[in-house]
Amino acid sequence: MKKKAKLNIVETTAKYIFTICAVIAIFAVCSITFYMILKGTPAFKTVGVLDLLFGTEWQPTAEEPKYGILFIILSSIVGTGASVLIGVPIGLLTAVFLTEVSDKRLAAVVHPAVELLAAIPSVIYGLLGLMLLNPVMYQLEKLIFANSPSHQFTGGSNMLSAIIVLAIMILPTVVNVSASSISAVPNELRAASLAVGASKIQTIFKVTIPAAKSGIMTGVVLGIGRALGEAMAINMVAGGSVNLPLPFNSVRFLTTQLVSEMGYAEGTHREVLFTVGLVLYVFIMIVNFVLLKLRREATEDE
Repeated sequence: MKKKAKLNIVETTAKYIFTICAVIAIFAVCSITFYMILKGTPAFKTVGVLDLLFGTEWQPTAEEPKYGILFIILSSIVGTGASVLIGVPIGLLTAVFLTEVSDKRLAAVVHPAVELLAAIPSVIYGLLGLMLLNPVMYQLEKLIFANSPSHQFTGGSNMLSAIIVLAIMILPTVVNVSASSISAVPNELRAASLAVGASKIQTIFKVTIPAAKSGIMTGVVLGIGRALGEAMAINMVAGGSVNLPLPFNSVRFLTTQLVSEMGYAEGTHREVLFTVGLVLYVFIMIVNFVLLKLRREATEDE
């Protein structure tokens, strides 16, 4: 009886602790949402919704200030989308290699190395991109636009550099989560597939990956979250100009907009930067909601 009473006390205590943690998490999310709405909406009235969201000129210090953030929004969407299209397939195939193809000795070396990539600070990625990637992009830019005098050279700090850096940065998240999900697939499913005559490659892509798709979707969600929220690395390699998001244009993302100007902004300029933060927050919420819904559907299909 004593043992049962102690067990009940532990379970009750754990239940209260988990409930308190859940309440704190919900309160934190609601507080952040309320604060962002409170601080981010006044600029819509001051500047105008259409001029703010669909304007293409950003001149906050001009005699007649202009606060159009359309190119900034598009740069974030294009940069994040392109990096995910590059990073997710590479990350998924790497996870498949580590869990299904490579021998244990090689996986024991490669997997910790991939995990180590996740621990590297983002500013280091930005520094490496600035010192190694941007010069290569500059040479490529000179090669492509050698006969185009109207092209404004960026020294390699452009959208393409930002996409490559983001794709590399999301790889560890996608690889680690996908590898864990694939490893959790029961061996009975693989054995059943092989028993009916499927090859190993067919088993991987038609049985193992579909069985692990809910976990893989989690990795994609986390990867997109990191790509959308990254600031320092992108600030160092993207150039920092408000332009149409073309591959060799110097661009500015929503996150880098906040990093670049929040320190000295005041008045309407500061209000607009809070609106930029609100737009970024809404984007992240929408992406998470859509992908989590897809993940839930995938789980139900299983």
